[in-house]
Amino acid sequence: MQEGEESSDWTEEEAILDHSDDEPEEPGGMHANGSSSPSIFHERRKSSGCSRRSAEDPLLRHRNSTATDVSYFGRGRRINQRIYIVTEDLTIVVSGFVTSSMGYACYIVLCCITCGIAYLLLRWLPRWRVRLVGEQKPLRECSWVVVENQWGEFEVHYLARKQYGHSVSTIFGLRKKDPYNDMDEEDDPVMSTLHLLDYRYMRFCFHPLKDKFVQCGNWKDPSWTNVKSIRTGLDSDERYRREQIFGKNQISIKQKTVAQLLVDEAFHPFYVFQVCSLVLWSLDDYYYYAVCIFLISVVSITTTLLETKSTLKKLRDISHYECDMRVIRNGFWRQVPSVELVPGDVYEVSDPSLTQLPCDSLLLAGDCIVNESMLTGESVPVSKIPANNESLGLLDLGSNPIHPEAAKNFLFSGTRIIRARRPQDGTDDEAVALAIVARTGFNTTKGALVRSMLFPKPSGFKFYKDAFRYITVMAAVAAVGFIASFVNFVRLKMAWHLITVRALDLITIVVPPALPATLTIGTNFALSRLRTKKIFCISPQRVNVGGKIDVVCFDKTGTLTEDGLDVLGVRVVQRPAMRFSELLSSSLTLLPGAAYERDPTVDYDAHKAALYTMASCHSLRNVDGDLVGDPLDLKMFEFTKWTFTEGSLDPFSQQYDDLQSQDYSNAKPPAGSEFEPNGLEEANDANTIQLNIIKGFEFVSQLRRASVVVSQAEKGNASIYVKGAPECMKEICRPESFPADYEELLGFYTHKGFRVIACATKSISYDWTSLQKMERQTAECNLDLIGFIVFENKLKAASTETIEILEKAGIRQVMCTGDNILTAISVARECSLIDRTAHCFVPHVIEASVRDPNARLIWQSVDNPLFTLDEKALTPLPPPAQSDVSLPYDMSNLRNYSLAIPGDIFRWMIDFGDDAILQRMLVAAQVFARMSPDEKHELVEKLQTIDYCCGFCGDGANDCGALKTADIGISLSEAEASVAAPFTSRVFDISCVPEVIREGRAALVTSFSCFKYMSLYSAIQFTTVSFLYASASNLGDFQFLFIDLFLILPIAIFMGWTGPYPTLCRKRPTASLVSRKVLTPLLGQIGLCVLIQGVAYRSVRQESWFIPPVLDKEESNIENSENTALYLLSCFQYILLATIISVGPPFRQSMTHNLPFVVTVVVALLFCSYMLLDPAGWLVSSMQLTFMTVQFRLFILILAIGGFACAWLAERRVFSFLAHLIGQAHDLLWPHRRKKRKRYKTLLDSMHI
Repeated sequence: MQEGEESSDWTEEEAILDHSDDEPEEPGGMHANGSSSPSIFHERRKSSGCSRRSAEDPLLRHRNSTATDVSYFGRGRRINQRIYIVTEDLTIVVSGFVTSSMGYACYIVLCCITCGIAYLLLRWLPRWRVRLVGEQKPLRECSWVVVENQWGEFEVHYLARKQYGHSVSTIFGLRKKDPYNDMDEEDDPVMSTLHLLDYRYMRFCFHPLKDKFVQCGNWKDPSWTNVKSIRTGLDSDERYRREQIFGKNQISIKQKTVAQLLVDEAFHPFYVFQVCSLVLWSLDDYYYYAVCIFLISVVSITTTLLETKSTLKKLRDISHYECDMRVIRNGFWRQVPSVELVPGDVYEVSDPSLTQLPCDSLLLAGDCIVNESMLTGESVPVSKIPANNESLGLLDLGSNPIHPEAAKNFLFSGTRIIRARRPQDGTDDEAVALAIVARTGFNTTKGALVRSMLFPKPSGFKFYKDAFRYITVMAAVAAVGFIASFVNFVRLKMAWHLITVRALDLITIVVPPALPATLTIGTNFALSRLRTKKIFCISPQRVNVGGKIDVVCFDKTGTLTEDGLDVLGVRVVQRPAMRFSELLSSSLTLLPGAAYERDPTVDYDAHKAALYTMASCHSLRNVDGDLVGDPLDLKMFEFTKWTFTEGSLDPFSQQYDDLQSQDYSNAKPPAGSEFEPNGLEEANDANTIQLNIIKGFEFVSQLRRASVVVSQAEKGNASIYVKGAPECMKEICRPESFPADYEELLGFYTHKGFRVIACATKSISYDWTSLQKMERQTAECNLDLIGFIVFENKLKAASTETIEILEKAGIRQVMCTGDNILTAISVARECSLIDRTAHCFVPHVIEASVRDPNARLIWQSVDNPLFTLDEKALTPLPPPAQSDVSLPYDMSNLRNYSLAIPGDIFRWMIDFGDDAILQRMLVAAQVFARMSPDEKHELVEKLQTIDYCCGFCGDGANDCGALKTADIGISLSEAEASVAAPFTSRVFDISCVPEVIREGRAALVTSFSCFKYMSLYSAIQFTTVSFLYASASNLGDFQFLFIDLFLILPIAIFMGWTGPYPTLCRKRPTASLVSRKVLTPLLGQIGLCVLIQGVAYRSVRQESWFIPPVLDKEESNIENSENTALYLLSCFQYILLATIISVGPPFRQSMTHNLPFVVTVVVALLFCSYMLLDPAGWLVSSMQLTFMTVQFRLFILILAIGGFACAWLAERRVFSFLAHLIGQAHDLLWPHRRKKRKRYKTLLDSMHI
């Protein structure tokens, strides 16, 4: 392993890479848990590109083997292994060790002779402990392993060994056979023992032939090729073997006992330092102070223990779920607890007592409607259909996410069942709905959510790293003080025990024990305030990161705009005129029910087809009398005012054998419109309207359309109705069915921000056999265009206001949507995301197709194609002389231009485009349209590569990858925590974004303020004590007690109470403690404090009434004038400096809004003034104060006020100017070490944006 804590790169000698296997298995053979990559830490990884097909690997395939026992496998000597876990986006290195007898003996001896100090040091420095007691061994021979991930997190895990006694192929599948050699027992030996590694609730099993660990959670049984054949379930022996590998089906978080938690807490360096300090203070007769600090430490440890237990219990309650289930075992139905499920078990989904799914499963029979809000954050019901052989082959449990086709059949653990039904068609003889277990326990989707809460990714935020570096520097200062005081006390011939105690006491002053705790004060208060605003966070370290956000990406539908789309109306193609009708805003105007209401000059066949498309081409389900499904489908169907009856056959399941004998889902018109007007005076059954939906093809994001095959009752023909994106219709419709103004009308509506769905139809002959075998390509071709369905997608009330807030704050906003690009541009203009009066340029491919690497792009204004961009610089070109440059799109607005990028062009730029042009596109584009979920994810990654601190806000449905990749991901969801994002808002608009940024800035500034205050506190006390040590004096017991408990503690706590400033400013807070902007004022304030105390120290020694310290070689003298003067002055310094350090606007509210802080400061000032000017006798005695004249007391007060005035003026005026001068001098003297600007800022400057 690497020695450096911060190094995250390993060489090939240190970690063997798993790029290839020289012993290939049968297709589907398991790779080592995913994929490996030699460059994994310095470049961001595309999740979609890193997956290996580990899900097809045959782990635990049951088969009989004739092989005999073999105790030794192969000759591999691999001592470590690098593993990339796709689903976690995590890379680890595993190294094998055994305990060295000699090393362990040395460890025991060291612990004994150092009285446990060596134990503590090696506990805090586990790498040293591993080097001392560990002996590196090959993975096959080791008893424990060291695991290190890409963030340098270091853990030791002991391997679990279980008796097995079955062949290797029963776990890892058969290796590929050599056609020239028969398989012998060396190719499939018996494994007597399983070697299992559990890391962060992920299990790995050692593969003896490949000499490496293999992840178990991504396994897929190779026998899962036929849906019918896998319904038989498992026998007891096979179930037992699988449980050995996968464990119980439970998300059980290991609970530490109170004793273990107490040891962990008490042995933390912070508390060990506290204990050492307590011992030191007791030896120095500071009993009162030691007792108080001891009580506070006990209360702190107890509170921490209770909070830890409470948090773990809450998480355990959320994650734990157990129920009884009906499972097929040994060919019979049995009632078993859900914890006994293993992959391959077949259970009943339609059991009325089953309300929540206890594992990840694949639906085999029946249908199901579930609520997946736990997974996606979106509470829209999702329909699940049974798997077929094709979708079963597409199932890849190692991919992230699950393949879209397989996801239609996949039941995720933790999702709630709204409805589950047995097979409704007559072709499936199953009496219940069946599902097969795919993943259990922590391998499930719910397990991944819990794991992300337990092990959040490090934020990589510099503040915390810099803080502990600063503590190290302070410790070095303390060491210097220790040496200086030691020499001084030796010179004064003090007693040795006093010399030692006094010198060590200086360390406790310079490095205050409470310093690490103050770093979290601002974050904790921010989290509390966010909770009151219904914003929840599962990753607290991300709060401070929110203060550095540069760009926020927004999804459109459901985020910027309302979830529900209202149908504005329908525009129908009228034939033979071949033009669009007027906007028909209701179903009655679209197709009047009575013959006398119809215009005799209009052919209503197209009107009828449009209405029938809206009534039938959808995926709605009927649950307890209510229609549930996609909001767009629901609004479209409600427009028709028809009724929908769900039949036994799911038209989208594609698994029926006899279409003619099915109970179809059907749609019927409202009362009064049940009959076709045919000129007859009386209606009869022959012209009753009923649309039977006999077959369907679901919406596919790649095709951007859906279709159904519909027959009318008692009619001898069928019709196909298709709805989808207008762009895709030209591929499937006859060219002559398009009106001449098709593109013009489409542009008219999309420019105005309406969402447009096109629909088409064709009639086919009524042939059940051909319908049964009909493929999608056959159904969706040679169609006639019907017209447009126009939806009104209203902006949410908070969208425009929030966008304007972010714009004023200099935070870039980007729209990232799957909708049409013109609609997206219109919505962006409506909410002020892009300038309404400025040009928006869209790229078009010329001279080739968008799939051609040699294609060329031309950038044209969406409002006036005569305006174009330079193809390389992406800057506006002067318009041709003949162009009309009248307002609002004139040359004065060309500097405010923006770009809008369609998804196919974005993909071309990623795959084939020039990197320089890509980066320019990323900084100038405000709208990304027709983006798939993977492309949204890639967009966030690409923005981060040019140094943007990127946020993403979406509804969670299709944005999970982007939400998790972003520095700050906010999911608009009803759940308090979802796998989608670190932040979840239960207020369903984007007003949560500036709230998170405001709180992030306030928390970051609070952390800086508290850190600077604690540093100044230690510096002031260090200065006071150093002056007193010069004459063998010191502060008294109650003096220390008053300063630490009654001044510092409440001030430091209430300093973090200040809320965020209501207005976001363009300036961002710094995140680096070692920057000159932070260190210059801090060191300057320390210098002023030393100067002020130096003046008091010199002045008091020159007074005629001066009481010098009495030199006592056995103990320090407290009651002297030096002590009294410096103690009283320092009390004012502690209080007044807090008001200077407590930063207000523009990131936090002013101090006057923080009532507890103001009250604390005022009370402390009044008490210190009383103690200085006219203290009572008991106070003089307790604080060990000596006589001072009134004139000198007033001098101390004036000195404190004067010091405060100088400090305030220097903080506001001098130090910032001085920091600027230091920066200029640094850049002049060391130009090569000049701070690099963020890349996106350089690009913006070069483009003059």
